[in-house]
Amino acid sequence: MKVSEEKSKGLTLKFKATIEAADFEKQVQLQIQKLAKQTKLPGFRPGKAPTAIINQKFRSTALGEALDSAIQKGVSDILTQKKLRVAHEPNVKIEKFEEGKDIEFSMEVETLPEVKLGDFSKIKLEKPMAVVPDEEINKSLEYVAQSRRDTEVVTQDRAAKKGDIVVIDFTGAVNGVEFKGGKGTDYPLELGSNSFIPGFEDQLIGAKKGDKKDVNVTFPKDYHAKDLAGKDAVFAVEVKELRTLKKVEINDEFAKSLGAKDLADLKAKVAERIKEDYETAAKMKLKRALLDVLDKEYKFELPETLVKAEYDGILKQYEHAKEHGELDEYEKSKKEKDLLKEYQEIAQRRVKLGLILSEVGADQKIQITSDDLNKAIMNEARKYPGQEKAVFDFYLKNKNAIESLKAPVMEEKIVDAILSKAQITEKTVSVKELYTFDDK
Repeated sequence: MKVSEEKSKGLTLKFKATIEAADFEKQVQLQIQKLAKQTKLPGFRPGKAPTAIINQKFRSTALGEALDSAIQKGVSDILTQKKLRVAHEPNVKIEKFEEGKDIEFSMEVETLPEVKLGDFSKIKLEKPMAVVPDEEINKSLEYVAQSRRDTEVVTQDRAAKKGDIVVIDFTGAVNGVEFKGGKGTDYPLELGSNSFIPGFEDQLIGAKKGDKKDVNVTFPKDYHAKDLAGKDAVFAVEVKELRTLKKVEINDEFAKSLGAKDLADLKAKVAERIKEDYETAAKMKLKRALLDVLDKEYKFELPETLVKAEYDGILKQYEHAKEHGELDEYEKSKKEKDLLKEYQEIAQRRVKLGLILSEVGADQKIQITSDDLNKAIMNEARKYPGQEKAVFDFYLKNKNAIESLKAPVMEEKIVDAILSKAQITEKTVSVKELYTFDDK
């Protein structure tokens, strides 16, 4: 095969290639013989049919298959010989194809830029660190105590007030017709929890055990069930019982019920857990600072196809959020023209950083191990207290879910490798400052 490089532009390279007719005919004959062995011809034993009959029956099919095979091999050979790393599948066009003559095809491909890695030991970063204040520990203990409170039945004849739990039966209807999901039995509802439709709980304040009353509400316009959104509804409610929450004392006994030796031990454990959360936030900020440095220091041409694909993905998310009223405050405050310009810059940044990190991963031969994936799954499971087994089962049964973890795990390993070489100094900040992130 003869190959010549045409005039190229930036990272986009163009080639013209010629496959000689004699070489192609050899491929055609191989395909014909392959097809002949796979097919039984009437009146002939397998492999014994005359060449003329075989050619007549299989040549047209063999030509197509041989052409595909020859072009694919030609493209692969060019990429290998030229040592090209491509940003996308090459665009191939057959320029000339006539039986008995040389085949000519052109190939256009966008390549990845050369990324020359610098000395990471020269990078200087500040890692924000926050001390765990006592009020945060106490606040966490109070939250746990609230979640573990038991209830007791109210025996005296009194009206329900905010903070009480009313055990109710209810049936909802719109225009007199009951709707799906609008019925409940022995449902414990804490008044003031705002867990029901706005206005529902307020109308039960003052009710007593045994009371039956109609509760009139209007479903929010953005209610998840579209057939109910914005509609008026009436709930027939019966108050079956009134309960109050018992106060939980935060003491040694409480600590022991949670598996700690005493209250001091529990506070130490809570402080350690909060410290882990602070470390996660600090690592996130440190990573952002590192990526900012890499984005600023490295300059190279970006593959347009990768930038476009990244931008299209961001734009699709934006359009979906816009359509469903899910834009954040920052997006709402910007003119769409300015916002789209920012998204273009973000797409360029992501592609640049992706290429840098990919080069670091290849240079340092960083790989993902089964231990890395197990750790990632455990981290995901921790996000759903009480449902850890369900999360583990989901990943064990879903290979695509595990695959989705590989990219972020790989990125974290590469970032850690760079950070291990950088000069990092710690800076004590307030908790508020630690958790303040730039909206953009």
